[in-house]
Amino acid sequence: MESMAIRKRCFDLIFVIPSLLMISPVMAVMAIVIWLSVGRPIFFRQMRPGLWGRPFTISKFRTMTDRRDTSGNLLTDRDRLTAMGRFLRSTSLDELPELFNVIKGEMSIVGPRPLLMQYLDRYTTEEMRRHEVKPGLTGWAQVNGRNAINWDEKFRLDVWYVDHQSILLDLRIIWMTVLKVLKREGISNEGQATMQEFMGTK
Repeated sequence: MESMAIRKRCFDLIFVIPSLLMISPVMAVMAIVIWLSVGRPIFFRQMRPGLWGRPFTISKFRTMTDRRDTSGNLLTDRDRLTAMGRFLRSTSLDELPELFNVIKGEMSIVGPRPLLMQYLDRYTTEEMRRHEVKPGLTGWAQVNGRNAINWDEKFRLDVWYVDHQSILLDLRIIWMTVLKVLKREGISNEGQATMQEFMGTK
């Protein structure tokens, strides 16, 4: 397992560093567009569980406003999602700042997606195994349904990846991710802007 982690780390850096150099002008333009359309902050930052559930701060391009109702409560994700944000999510461009999380060693290119801290207490022992590897920019669940599948299936796919991870599988997932992004498949559950909250396995 340790040798696999070392190989994945080398693979991540070899892949990510040149990618960042090439797309940094695109990211700069995106940051300016977000600033002009919805203002600051440009980035959405949130604490997420990483390897073994240890917390780290994830960074994404901001896709939602802070619109609230008359009582001061935030509107639903769907109501706060901007037109620019909808485009960024459909193309997964909002995830690009996570490349810096990969550089810092908090994430990998491929692995289970980092979810919310409050979910940690809701996992079964088997579901918690998704944290035996670093979270990823993309993963086996993302190329097999992403947000269009239910939580049980998502976690089953995450644990399957933990048990079968390899560089060849990572390359396959990266290629499948490119195809999924181009087709814009599995962006969300029907009628939802994002995945519904995980309340625990019944």
